Amino acid sequence: MKSDILVIVLDARFIRETVNSEIIAKIRKQNKPYFYAVTKTDLEDNIDKSIIPKPYVLVSATKHTGKSNLRQRILIIGERKYGKNRSLKVGILGYPNVGKSSIINMLKGRKSASTSIISGHTKSEQNIRTERRILLVDTPGVIPYGERDRLKHLLIGSTDFDRVEDPVDALEGVMKEYPGAIEEYFGVGPEDDRSETIEKIALKMHLLKKGGLPDVQRAARMVIREFQKGKLRL
Repeated sequence: MKSDILVIVLDARFIRETVNSEIIAKIRKQNKPYFYAVTKTDLEDNIDKSIIPKPYVLVSATKHTGKSNLRQRILIIGERKYGKNRSLKVGILGYPNVGKSSIINMLKGRKSASTSIISGHTKSEQNIRTERRILLVDTPGVIPYGERDRLKHLLIGSTDFDRVEDPVDALEGVMKEYPGAIEEYFGVGPEDDRSETIEKIALKMHLLKKGGLPDVQRAARMVIREFQKGKLRL
């Protein structure tokens, strides 16, 4: 890690889930200064600040809030560690699709880093200078080695909706974890058999196969897409 300061990006909806302990351990081993940027705060109404690791700043690239606090935190840490007026290379780290590029664009004031809801969109490091003293480094998302939590990766968007192998099974896992949330969003009654609930959603979305049967595969994929885009709040 050649950066002077590291900013670890967390998703406000899934704070614990997006703390990458593997990255933190490496940063601490190298004695690099770092802090957390909790993004997508506009998608979470009740953020439990007690579970956010410190130090941190809250930001929303969509609503352009927290930009000043983020910039000031970088400069304060830089001055304490390296002295005044030094140019700072700031690495932006986190899970895939957690909002790293959006933060960079917010600091820059215009779109400089490419963004997408598709995970793995950033393929290589991108250096973006936001001002004379700050050079930001947008990095590909990192998942801890050996982590196989499919539900977690689905929820935080590290596995995007279009790449889910079995969307019905995946959505049933989400429905089990967050009972009633998806049913309420689509205005359908819950069923003991979650696959029947997905059939109702498919019919409501007019997603049908030949013969008028509900297309549960397409429906499940579209529901996953809704919460990965932030429209459906769990």
